[in-house]
Amino acid sequence: MRVAIPLLLLLAGMAPASQAAPVPTQGRDGIEVGAVLAPRDRVDPENRMLRERLDTLLPRLMKDADLDMWVVIAREYAEDPVYFTLVPQPAHAARRTTMLVFHRQPDGSVQRLSINRYPFGAPYETAWAGGDLKAQWDALGALITARDPRRIGIDVSDEWAVADGLTHALHERLRSALPAALRDRLVSAETLVVRWMETRTPGELAAYPHIVSLARGVVGEAFSGRVITPGVTTTDDVAWYIRQRFESLGLAPWFMPDVNLQRAGTACTDDAPFCGEEGVIQPGDVLHTDVGLCYLKLCTDTQEMAYVARTGETDVPAGLRAALARGNRWQDVLTGQFVAGRTGNEILAATQREVARQQLRASTYSHPVGFVGHAPGPTIGMWDNQGATPGQGDWPLHADTVYAIEGNVKADVPEWGGQNVQIKLEQMAVFDGTKVTYLAGRQVAWHVVR
Repeated sequence: MRVAIPLLLLLAGMAPASQAAPVPTQGRDGIEVGAVLAPRDRVDPENRMLRERLDTLLPRLMKDADLDMWVVIAREYAEDPVYFTLVPQPAHAARRTTMLVFHRQPDGSVQRLSINRYPFGAPYETAWAGGDLKAQWDALGALITARDPRRIGIDVSDEWAVADGLTHALHERLRSALPAALRDRLVSAETLVVRWMETRTPGELAAYPHIVSLARGVVGEAFSGRVITPGVTTTDDVAWYIRQRFESLGLAPWFMPDVNLQRAGTACTDDAPFCGEEGVIQPGDVLHTDVGLCYLKLCTDTQEMAYVARTGETDVPAGLRAALARGNRWQDVLTGQFVAGRTGNEILAATQREVARQQLRASTYSHPVGFVGHAPGPTIGMWDNQGATPGQGDWPLHADTVYAIEGNVKADVPEWGGQNVQIKLEQMAVFDGTKVTYLAGRQVAWHVVR
């Protein structure tokens, strides 16, 4: 069958983390191009989601961060990382110097103002437009002075790159535009920026399953006889198929896909952080891919496994099926530790205790995903550090946040003479404050290349 998934797939019917939702079935024709909106048709849904965020999310987050005003300033091609999450589409860059001011009102709402050479229009009110750069800075200084905010958030941060987007020169210029009494009111907007970047709205969560299913659907295409001819096709060929398939669908990859193989007779030692190599794919190989795309401003991060069937084989070897099941058990252990308010380091430690109890040889390195693939929020282990991560690992878990449930397990395979296979999994899931739900299912059965 051909797959054409509706854009705003509702959350109803999504499988909780302890269950398995099906992968979209891929036929010979794969995903229809029509399943992805043309660039022009993305403007309206992206702007509706932006308006929802500005109307409903920003006021709450500014209150929680105790900020009366938030000032975001960007220059063309040196944009603050948060800039594109705040401006309506179509926008490709800041125009010259772009200034956005968010002022919290007594009733809790947030007035959104722009001070730009070229007016934005909705959803911003134009506070100034037209003159030269000096007049623009004078206008910003006058506006802030007239509003007399108690705490003015600016994007400077030692810990979070996404919250450190105000350049040194712009910071200095902002200070010089303000009277001395107001300069001491400039404070880091770090907490606001991280919460803004990590939190998903209902509209985004309605669209996210569709976006993740596109990534999983292309993996299903790539890990099939449609793409792979054993003895001929290389892992690099498959990686480029995935990349070019994303681009043919109008989907932006956020990194070059990786494809690697494991096979009987090629050691996967207990202490190796990762097992896999590149080369010509052969019958009996285990394949792994790591892919990511961004669509409608939301990114994905996915890793899945495939088996290349030998002639006459009707099923995946039992040892490999058992290994994948152990990977799913590790996922359940990890998502079972998601409790609102726990830090990433606390979730990691609890996961490791339960993993040890269940005698799983697992490594955990999960992270938030959203407007960027490696998004701000609680770091839950790193592949090269299975201990606590100071700073970002100390961030607490909040509701309505999305994660790449990422890690690996090693298991011995009897059919490979007891040799290890490494099951490397990464699936997208949302935490609603109570439970974890996979956005487009998770891999519970091998892709099989026949």
